[in-house]
Amino acid sequence: MMLSAKDIRAKYLEYFEAKGHKIVPSAPLVIKNDPTLMFINAGMNPFKDIFLGNSEIKNPRIADTQKCLRVSGKHNDLDEVGYDTYHHTLFEMLGNWSFGDYFKEEAIEWAWDLLTNVFALSKDRLYVTVFEGDQKDGTAFDQEAYDFWKKWIPEDRIINGNKKDNFWEMGEVGPCGPCSEIHIDLRSDKERKEVDGKGLVNEDHPQVIEIWNLVFMQFNRKANGSLVDLPNKHVDTGMGFERLVRAIQNKTSNYDTDVFIPILNKIEEISGFKYGKEEKIDIAMRVIADHCRAIAFTIADGQLPSNNGAGYVIRRILRRAVRYGYTYLNLNEAFIYQLVEVLDQEMGAFFPELKQQRTLVEKVIKEEETTFLRTLSKGIQLLDEALAKAKEKTLDGKEAFVLYDTFGFPIDLTQLIAQEKGFEVDMEGFQKYLKIQKDTARNATAISTEDWIEILPAQETEFVGYDSLTSESKILSYRKTIQKKKEIYQIVLDKTPFYAEGGGQVGDKGMLVSDEEELPIFDTKKENNLWIHFTNKAPKNPQATFKAVVHDSKRQATACNHTATHLLHLALREVLGSHVEQKGSLVNADYLRFDFSHFSKVTEDELEQIEAKVNEMILQSLPLQEDRTATLLEAKARGAMALFGEKYGDTVRTIQFGDSIELCGGIHVKNSADIMLFKIKLETSVAAGVRRIEAISQTTAIAFLNKEKSLLDELRQSLKNPKDLLKAVVSQQTELSALRKEVEGLKKEKAQQLEQSINASVIEKDGYKFLAEVVDLDPASIKSMAFSLERKNAPFCGLFASKQGNKPSLTIVISKDLAAEKDWNAGTMVRTLGKHIQGGGGGQAHFATAGGKNPNGIEDALKAFIEIVE
Repeated sequence: MMLSAKDIRAKYLEYFEAKGHKIVPSAPLVIKNDPTLMFINAGMNPFKDIFLGNSEIKNPRIADTQKCLRVSGKHNDLDEVGYDTYHHTLFEMLGNWSFGDYFKEEAIEWAWDLLTNVFALSKDRLYVTVFEGDQKDGTAFDQEAYDFWKKWIPEDRIINGNKKDNFWEMGEVGPCGPCSEIHIDLRSDKERKEVDGKGLVNEDHPQVIEIWNLVFMQFNRKANGSLVDLPNKHVDTGMGFERLVRAIQNKTSNYDTDVFIPILNKIEEISGFKYGKEEKIDIAMRVIADHCRAIAFTIADGQLPSNNGAGYVIRRILRRAVRYGYTYLNLNEAFIYQLVEVLDQEMGAFFPELKQQRTLVEKVIKEEETTFLRTLSKGIQLLDEALAKAKEKTLDGKEAFVLYDTFGFPIDLTQLIAQEKGFEVDMEGFQKYLKIQKDTARNATAISTEDWIEILPAQETEFVGYDSLTSESKILSYRKTIQKKKEIYQIVLDKTPFYAEGGGQVGDKGMLVSDEEELPIFDTKKENNLWIHFTNKAPKNPQATFKAVVHDSKRQATACNHTATHLLHLALREVLGSHVEQKGSLVNADYLRFDFSHFSKVTEDELEQIEAKVNEMILQSLPLQEDRTATLLEAKARGAMALFGEKYGDTVRTIQFGDSIELCGGIHVKNSADIMLFKIKLETSVAAGVRRIEAISQTTAIAFLNKEKSLLDELRQSLKNPKDLLKAVVSQQTELSALRKEVEGLKKEKAQQLEQSINASVIEKDGYKFLAEVVDLDPASIKSMAFSLERKNAPFCGLFASKQGNKPSLTIVISKDLAAEKDWNAGTMVRTLGKHIQGGGGGQAHFATAGGKNPNGIEDALKAFIEIVE
C-alpha cells in the first residue's frame, strides 16, 4: 500500500527518534531578533545561535519538520512556483541535526538507510554529490564525505559539485559548510536507458531532482568574506518533504501527491475548471494551491499582511494568487479563504497553530482578497484610460509604473491586458522607473557592517535588568556599522541591565560610563542571542570596566505600560470573550499599543467597561508574582497565556498580577498600584478580525486628563459658564445648523437669480451655444449652475470664472455630444487657460476646473476661451 504524506512525515521522525534525536516542533515562520533574515528559509535557522556558539547545546541530537518560506532575498523561489512542478513558497523541510555530536559518517549512513530501506527508494535511481573545493575560499575537496559515500553507492554515481551547488550558506554572513546532496532520477526506464541521469543532476531537469541535502557546518562566513572555523562541527540536513512524498508515491509532479491534490480538488470545485486539461489553467491552480499554504501558515504564526516588511511579502504572495485566479479561472470574488478548511483537515493535526487560528486566518485572507479585487477593478479602469491615450499602440513605461507603484496593479497583468487589446508595454521604461524606486529604497536603508572586534573570549551576556538598573560590565566585542551615512557602534557586554527589544517592549536607553569616557546608549536589541547596545561613539578604551546605567524614569514608565498591557489583555477577555488573543503590541515610555483578535468594533460601552476593569486592578495593588524557572508545560497548566508566533525555550518566565498570568520576558512594575491610572485613547481596526487599542498610563494619563479638564474649563468660559455644558453645546450646534441652512438657501437663491440673468447672455453659433462669464459664487454653486445652463442650452460650451476671496478659479462645461463632435476636451482647455491665472487643473472631456494665484488673468482667460470656441 502506498504511504500517505502523513505516514511519510511520521516515519521520518520515528526513524531519527530511534537514533537518539529529540523531536521538536516547527518554529514560527517569521524570524525575530535577526536582521539578516525576514523568514525562516531553511531548517537550520532556529538553531543558528547554536552554530554560532551563542547558545549552549542542550540536546546534541534533534530532528523536526520545519515550515520554511522562500520568497525574498538570496533564497527566492517565487518566480518558479506554478511554472515547474517542484518549487514552492512554503515547504516542509525534514531535518536531523547534530550539534557537536556525530558528523559526516553517521549522517551519510542514516540518510542512505532511511531512503533505501525504510522508504524503499530504488538505489539505481539515486545520485550523490560532494564538494569539489574552492580555490578562492581556500577550501579543499571533501575527501572524507567521498570515502563515506563509497561504502553505500558506486563511485560512478558520486558527482563532484562546485561552490554554488555544494557549499551551503544561509546568507552573506553566518554559519556555512560543504554539503552532499542526494538526487533522484524519476524518469521512465525508457528515458533512463536513452540518457544517463548523471549528466542531468543539478541541471534543472524536472524529473531529476534533489531531495536531501546533508550540510556539514564547519565555518562561519565573516563580513569581510573570510571563513573561520565554528567552535564545534555540526550536521544540518534538510530534505524537501513535498519532493520526498513525490518520489515515494512515484509521481511526476509534487502537485500530483496527496500534499496538494485535496487543495486542487477544492479549487476545481470553486472555479469549475479541471486540473490537467490546459497548461495556463494548471499553472494558475498550482500557484493558488502553493500560495494558500504560505499565506495561511504565516498568518497563523502571527504575521498579518501589511504595507511593509514581512507583512508586505505575504500581501504580495496573496495578491499573486488572487491575480492568477482572477485572470485564468474567472474568479472575481474572494475564494482563497475557502481553502483554509482543506489545509486544516490535511495539516491541522500536525501543525495545531493552523487549527487554533483558523477563524482568524480565514477572515484576514477574505478581507485581503476583497480589497485587492477592488484594486484590480480600479486598476483595469485606469489601464483602459491609459491605453486610450497611448500613442503608436505602446503603453508608456511611466504609466505602467504608476499603475504598479501607486495602485498595486501587477506589471504582468498590465502586459497581458495590453497584449489582448493589441498594445505593447514599454518595459524598458518601466524597468528604469522601477530601478530608480529600488535604488532610492536601498540607499535609504543601506547598512554596511564590519566584523566584530573581540575584546574578551565569546560568552553569553548575563542579563541582570530584572533586578538592577546598573552593573559593572566589560566589553566582550564591538563593531562599526554605517546606517544612512551615519556611523553607529554596536557593543556586546559580559553583563548588562539593559533590556533588549522584544515581546513588543522597546529596548532600554542609558549610559556606559568608565573613568575615561561616557557612551550614550540610544537603543538595545537582541540579535542572534547577543545583547547589542547601540551608541554613536566608539569606545576609546574597550578594555576598561564600564558602569552600565539604564535611564530609570523611561524604564519605569515603560514598565508601567507593559504591565498595563497584561491587565488590558485580561480585561478584554473578560468583557469581549475568551476568543481574544494578543496579536501584537508596542510598549514604550510614552504609550502602549495592543493588537488583539476580535471580529467587530469595540463599542463605547465595552471600552468603558474595559478601562474600568484595568483601573480596578490597579487600585487593588496587585503584587508582581514572577517565576523565571517554570517549564512551558507547567506554565500553561497554571493558565499562562502563550503568544502564537513566539518560540519558547525549555524554561519560561511567567508574570502574574492577580488573575492575569502570561509568559513574558519583559520589564514590569513591582505592584499594579505603580501604574496609578490607565486611559484608553483610541480603538481602531488593524486587519480583518484584528483590532487595536492605544492607551496611556501613570503620569502621562494624569497629564492627559488634566489637559482635557483645562479644555473643558475653557469651553465653559467661552459659553459663559452654563449650568449644563452638554445642553449648551447641543444648543449651539442646533443654532449653527439652522444658520447654515439659511446661508445655503440664500446661496441657492443668489445662484438662481444669477443663472436667470446670465442665461440671456448665451451666444448661439453654428448650431451650438456658448458663454464666458465672471460669476461671484462658490465652487459648488458654480458647478450646479454650469450643468443647469448646459441642460437648458445643449449643445453648449461655457466658461465660468470666479475670484472669490481673491482666489481665481475657472470652470468649463461642454455638452458630451458637442465635445465628441468638435473633439474638444474640457480638461485640456482648462489646463491651457489656467496658465493665465498662474495655476492649473484638469478633469474630464465634458467638465473640468482649475485654480490659480493671479485674479488679474481672468479677463485674458475669458478672451482665450472665446477664441477657442469661435
